[in-house]
Amino acid sequence: MKNFLVHDEQTRTEMLESIGLSRIEDLFKQIPNAARMPELKLENPLSEMETQKRIKSLAKKNNTDYVSFLGGGMYNKFVPAAIAQVANRFEFLTAYTPYQAEIAQGTLQIMYEFQTMIARLTGMDIANATVYDGAMACAEAILMSVRISKKNKVLVSKKLNPEYLDVIKTYTWANGIQVEFFDEIPENTADYACVLIQNPDFYGEITEIKPVDCLLVVCVDVSTLSILKPPTEADIVVADIQSLGMPLSFGGPHAGVMACREKYMRQMPGRLAGRTVDKDGNQAFTLTIQTREQHIKREKATSNICSNQALMGLWANLYLSLLGEKGFRQAGYLSAKNAHKLSEKLAAKGVETLNDNFFNEFVIEVDDADKFLAKLKSANIIGGLKLDDKKVLVAATEMNTDEEIDLYIKSL
Repeated sequence: MKNFLVHDEQTRTEMLESIGLSRIEDLFKQIPNAARMPELKLENPLSEMETQKRIKSLAKKNNTDYVSFLGGGMYNKFVPAAIAQVANRFEFLTAYTPYQAEIAQGTLQIMYEFQTMIARLTGMDIANATVYDGAMACAEAILMSVRISKKNKVLVSKKLNPEYLDVIKTYTWANGIQVEFFDEIPENTADYACVLIQNPDFYGEITEIKPVDCLLVVCVDVSTLSILKPPTEADIVVADIQSLGMPLSFGGPHAGVMACREKYMRQMPGRLAGRTVDKDGNQAFTLTIQTREQHIKREKATSNICSNQALMGLWANLYLSLLGEKGFRQAGYLSAKNAHKLSEKLAAKGVETLNDNFFNEFVIEVDDADKFLAKLKSANIIGGLKLDDKKVLVAATEMNTDEEIDLYIKSL
């Protein structure tokens, strides 16, 4: 263990002298003081036992008993207990990079089956084995469209998740891609690489998908496909898969996914697992379609996604398998039913829903959003996501009971 000991003062001095410096601080001279972290004023160190007691006392300050009607990209969904029991097995937790197919058959099979489920849900020919999240999936779909079309302009809906829009702006700026944001799709789209829309959009509105004269990218909430028609009009479908049974966990981790038509699959980033047979005729799985450069050579890769969220893909795989087609549809139906029930009861109270068509998420208009949400919070209800001074985005899932919906109304 000698090599892992902290350097002593003599070693530090010798290292600094070898590069012509006298102090460690000299290494950071080029960083402006305004950008540096101030000196940390830490308390005295604690023993492990003392630390555990301290953390437990801090944890007790958290209020975990709120009834949640939050949405906006993350949803409080039912998570079967069996998922964690299987996903936390060491065989899955330690199988990080499945390049060596002979020792990663289980991980590769999970990836393949996940891709199959996503392809069926989205109506696309092929899906990848996840990317980091829905925002990255949107940005990567734009880069993919630019590669396919050889055009450098894209159209993006303003009704996309604002966090996704921020990531798109960063990706496109770095790649010199011109982005135009729209409220309504222009009539002539032939000069663009793609049109990117979200359906249902960030505000919960379900819209008719119209044909365009370029590649069409549709961002979806996969859980809505339990009831809604898959976006088969699209060339590329992207999504965040948090709603497939992943806990909220203070915002992560979760994962994104991309699916597309077969003719575009060689331009799709992320990992693709394929099924074949070995020399003895037995079923076997391997990474396929892409070259190894996709993951190890930055300058030759179609994307710099080297890793992925395969463990979260496994989580989604288990969720869909445990619920089955009937259970998945029932969860979607209950989410939609609860949302529409809440909307109707709010209307009876004089609170208007601004959506014409929605699945399980809708926008309401109130006199004062802060006061509205504060009143609900005093009743231990997180009533929604504030959009502006008068608008609140409200979501319901299968986790919201009739009693919770009634409590929401009574607390106003």
